[in-house]
Amino acid sequence: MEKRRLGKTDIDVSVICLGTMTWGQQNTQDEGFEQMDYAVDQGVNFFDTAELYSIPPTAETCGKTEEVIGNWFANRGKRDDVVLATKIAGEGEHLNWIRQGKSQFNREHIDIAVEGSLKRMQTDYIDLYQLHWPERRVNSFGRLDFPVDAEIRADEEDRILETLRVLQDHIERGNIRYVGLSNETPWGTMTFLRLAEHHNLPRMVSVQNPYNLLNRTFEVGLSEVAIHEDCGLLAYSPLAGGTLTGKYLNGQVPKGSRRDFDPRGSRYQKEHAERVVQQYVDLANEHDLDPAQMALSFVNRQRFLTSNIIGATTMEQLKTNIASADLHLSDEVVESIQSIHNSQPNPCP
Repeated sequence: MEKRRLGKTDIDVSVICLGTMTWGQQNTQDEGFEQMDYAVDQGVNFFDTAELYSIPPTAETCGKTEEVIGNWFANRGKRDDVVLATKIAGEGEHLNWIRQGKSQFNREHIDIAVEGSLKRMQTDYIDLYQLHWPERRVNSFGRLDFPVDAEIRADEEDRILETLRVLQDHIERGNIRYVGLSNETPWGTMTFLRLAEHHNLPRMVSVQNPYNLLNRTFEVGLSEVAIHEDCGLLAYSPLAGGTLTGKYLNGQVPKGSRRDFDPRGSRYQKEHAERVVQQYVDLANEHDLDPAQMALSFVNRQRFLTSNIIGATTMEQLKTNIASADLHLSDEVVESIQSIHNSQPNPCP
């Protein structure tokens, strides 16, 4: 399994990262154990989770995924074999069971969140601690028109400085090793990096954002930041929530699939994307490729990528996804992918 350096750290992570958000709800603990066992055996050394998982988020299952991981560590004794990443949830009234829906990246809430994650995962340290989404209003989760009515706070940089100082305290205590961002923008990423350098505070080593054949918006601004600042992409939803496998074509919703299980709907469930997905599936079939592996391999080959976060609900899916690390796309396939993209750029941003 190929390894890549995590930012400006001394850590090398596998190009495939094991996403875990289904454990504790869509997958049982035993199934989570089986996935972790197989992934580690295949050379995967990087797990990603979050305090709010499993997904879809509910009060009853909040933190369950971290508990599954912690139980696996306790049972298998392999904590030091894994680079462990988790995230603190930000403010959100729809998550009122997490610190009353008013979670902030300040000392009070970070202290509570870190302590909770450490306890659930039965570990003394977190390798990569990430801010799940910005505190300010930004174009996240498919929104592109910057909200003109957004409150532009004069103290935005002061709030970021406070966050960095609290994270520094946890690094000094040994609770966390490195820090990263998620669902962040070019302005936000560069502001975190600039303030960290100016004030000698922890440097963000990664940005976890969506990236797939239906949403390549990371390339527009953040790819340059990732390369020049050594703050690489941790790509989530590389199969567009399973859409790029082709299993949802023609209105199909397989029983037990994400769309069958998650009542919130999908940002990739758009009529105008159907034609594009069919073109990608046809291209894969034309070259005797698995559509999922083709889509994942395209993500793996990007220079700005540090690691590709795959997820699976079945072992068959997991094996297929991990095997994408060994697939190298031909120039012809890559050119065809670019042609399809040019015909309908980013249909599901």
